[in-house]
Amino acid sequence: MDQRRAVKISKYLAKHLRHRPERIGLTLDAGGWADVSELLDAAARNGFALTRAELEHVVDVNDKKRYELDGERIRAVQGHSVPVELDLPPTPPPEFLYHGTVRRSADVILREGLLPMGRHAVHLSADRETAGRVGARRGRPVVLTVESGRMAAAGHEFRVSANGVWLADSVPPEYLRE
Repeated sequence: MDQRRAVKISKYLAKHLRHRPERIGLTLDAGGWADVSELLDAAARNGFALTRAELEHVVDVNDKKRYELDGERIRAVQGHSVPVELDLPPTPPPEFLYHGTVRRSADVILREGLLPMGRHAVHLSADRETAGRVGARRGRPVVLTVESGRMAAAGHEFRVSANGVWLADSVPPEYLRE
């Protein structure tokens, strides 16, 4: 499969496993899982036919490991705007985590804190490089440091998704620095 097709499938999966399953008549269970056969049938009915082999390939090669397959079920591992419970246990974070953004957003974030903005959680990276790549999607990146160890000591909970993205309900401004 060529790279363009893989990206197109990945974006289709993100839209329907994270944000708009009802748009194609797909139902996610409480944990965000969809039946693979139902996903393939729904995609075909809605003009986006793909095979099980293509689906497996995209799950395997996705650079951000956004999806997981479990037998006959598939789900996005984080980033949902639809209600799901991923059952991720609270996990002690490293001393620092990072958030990539752009200058026009950084000033507001430093003043008001990080909020999930329509998603279930704020997404944080374990290293500066990853955060920089995330921020670069919308322009010249700014990497903010999150004092996650200090936050955890103050009672804030963190979770980590299957693909290594750290999740927090929010990050108050006093735990952020540029």
